[in-house]
Amino acid sequence: MESTSKTKNPRDGRPRLHPSAELRDCDIGQFVEIAERVKLAECKIGDYSYFERHAEAIYADIGKFCAIAANARINALNHPMSRISQHKFTYRPNEYFANAKVDKIFRAERQSARVNIGHDVWIGHAAIILPGVAIGNGAVIAAGAVVTKNVAPYSIFAGVPAKHIKWRFPKKHREAISKLGWWNWPHDKLAIAVGDMQALSIDAFLKKHV
Repeated sequence: MESTSKTKNPRDGRPRLHPSAELRDCDIGQFVEIAERVKLAECKIGDYSYFERHAEAIYADIGKFCAIAANARINALNHPMSRISQHKFTYRPNEYFANAKVDKIFRAERQSARVNIGHDVWIGHAAIILPGVAIGNGAVIAAGAVVTKNVAPYSIFAGVPAKHIKWRFPKKHREAISKLGWWNWPHDKLAIAVGDMQALSIDAFLKKHV
């Protein structure tokens, strides 16, 4: 994991991690911001992505430029419902009984059901992403949504369980933006392009930068 030092100048690329955040075995990219009381475990966080307060994620690969709102839960883990008891004492007996060991098979199953989130994804307040879900580039997950299935790039999902509501852009724009892959541009190029992102229409931006 890269340096966790805070800096007043974000342009040096070092991640900003609030002192109350808890991270375990995470790979954190440049310009990443982690707010207060965020909990992350065994996650990979791409450059420029940020987590707002009280969000949690485990066993997840998150792309660049993702916005994770407060209280969001990425990879909300399941309990072993097929067992006579679904309580954690069946897979973490070490917390209750002397000399007992963690259920490594159950843990490995949970670790294998990683969540994969693309680039430039917005996950709204208190949204929940269930294990094994993949979310495409540019997608939007509405506040309070519970995502149980894969989400296509540039799709907007909402509800419980979450369903496709509409597309952010028409198909030609979705394909052109995906091909452009602006999220992989170097920092200096992004600094030049951000003004066009603010001022130009999608058509005009693509015409200028493709």
